[in-house]
Amino acid sequence: MVRNLIGSLLAAAGATAAVWSPFRAWYDGRPGQDIRIQDLFGGITTVDADLFTSMLLPMLAGALITLIGILLRSRAVVAVAGVVVLGFTVLWMVRQGQAVGSLTIGGTGGVGIGAALAAGGGLLILLGALVMRGRRPRSRLHEDEYGPPPHEPYGPYEDEYPPPYEPGPHPYGQAPPPRYGQPPPQPRPGGYPPPGGGPPPGGPPQDATPPYGMPPVDPDETRTMPPVQPPPHGRRGPHDPGGGPPQ
Repeated sequence: MVRNLIGSLLAAAGATAAVWSPFRAWYDGRPGQDIRIQDLFGGITTVDADLFTSMLLPMLAGALITLIGILLRSRAVVAVAGVVVLGFTVLWMVRQGQAVGSLTIGGTGGVGIGAALAAGGGLLILLGALVMRGRRPRSRLHEDEYGPPPHEPYGPYEDEYPPPYEPGPHPYGQAPPPRYGQPPPQPRPGGYPPPGGGPPPGGPPQDATPPYGMPPVDPDETRTMPPVQPPPHGRRGPHDPGGGPPQ
């Protein structure tokens, strides 16, 4: 935060100096607003330029790019602005030296304060881009505010059974738990489940034997029960209301 503020102030000061420089003398008392931009590519002439076709145009462009970089907190954009201002200033020096044979700094008839302001402004913009920290990534910003994420020493939690959470086969000799609303299955003698699926849960085991004292029953045999003799006329049975043994 502090580095961004200091870098922005340096870049803004450099942009201000660059915009002010065309209104000062650049060489031999001639202001930068009289130097045409096309003279930088074809040779310096004595023809005066209009205001927005003079050296003011690249300085305004550099100042505008600097402002955009400060608002975006982008070091690269601010650095581009410094390169624009300093590059046009150096190009003018090269062309002016070719026109007069050599450049003199200071004194009468030499490089004026305007060119110095342009060069110094470009260097200040580059210095501001170097000092700025720039925009941090969102993840880094979150980590600086809330600290690093907690460390998981045992790895992420994983469910034992994936959805729909159906367990695998049961160990041999153990029946699966009954479903909701159904009675538990009857165990077989010896604790082993019947082969082939066996009877449905709650039914009798396949090898069940009749109770003690009763003969085995053949499922295919039809048993005939002895007929029941009705009581004599006028007598009641022992189970009828008011009945009982005769007096």
